Amino acid sequence: MTGTTPAARVTELSTGWLRDHMHEALAIYGAAMGYASSVVAGRYGYAIQHSERAGFRAVGAFVPTREGEVLVGFGYGYLITPGQWWHDQVRAALDRRTAKRWLPGAFEVCELHVHPDSQSRGLGRQLLHALLAGLPYPTALLSTPDADTKAFRLYHADGFVDLARNHHFPGDSRPFAILGARLPLPSPAPRADRP
Repeated sequence: MTGTTPAARVTELSTGWLRDHMHEALAIYGAAMGYASSVVAGRYGYAIQHSERAGFRAVGAFVPTREGEVLVGFGYGYLITPGQWWHDQVRAALDRRTAKRWLPGAFEVCELHVHPDSQSRGLGRQLLHALLAGLPYPTALLSTPDADTKAFRLYHADGFVDLARNHHFPGDSRPFAILGARLPLPSPAPRADRP
């Protein structure tokens, strides 16, 4: 491919828009995480339920095409509370002191994915910062595969610290890291684009 890559537009998404385009978003999730289509299909109902939670916020990254714009990345999250599956899994994985320090009033970065064809262009960082900008919560938490991935390096570079490593969530054989950051995040360092 020759020429320059068109600039992406990162913007906050309305809950209604994301709900109407959840299949598109989850296709990106499946491609980014390497999940089978059956796993992606099973995620739809959960994602719709997530959009009804307190503090729900979503962002998307779009690139221009001849037909308009196409979604190439998205992220969403919400305020976590006891009784939610992820909260309770994380609470069990953390020691008492860490849980008390990080969980109350935390925002969960539930999903943050960029299609593999659009990765390594800074979109993950832009989505992360757009999702967390101006939130009234003290902390943000997330889980990511516990491996040396682009996502793992991004989170550490942008202020997230390890809260637990090698955690296994039911239904996924891979180990995950649970990470947390104090909000607001530090401003991202300028990105040096490669020629």
